[in-house]
Amino acid sequence: MTEQPNENTQPQIEKLLIDNPSNFQFHAAYLVYAEAFDKVNNPQAKLELNQNMQNLHDNKIDLQTFYVNVSRYRKIDVPPQERFSMQTQRKKDWRRKTQRQDRIKRHKK
Repeated sequence: MTEQPNENTQPQIEKLLIDNPSNFQFHAAYLVYAEAFDKVNNPQAKLELNQNMQNLHDNKIDLQTFYVNVSRYRKIDVPPQERFSMQTQRKKDWRRKTQRQDRIKRHKK
């Protein structure tokens, strides 16, 4: 008895390989597309990402439109309205701290 493959499975959607490293803006857009494509599991979303990338390659849409279309599939860790704090120190204090750490490291051998 031979098993027949399940006919309900959809064909695998493949990532487009139309990168152009000599064009920096297009290359950056392709990297964003590739990252989003790898993270998405939905076949409909993959089709939409492929269509956006193809339209950008064919100059049917501009970069801004591409990024707006792809933004919903990107996973960005920092929420856009969240504030963050950054601690700073004077150069003199930083130098003193690194010299102390180096001195401890040097004599700890």
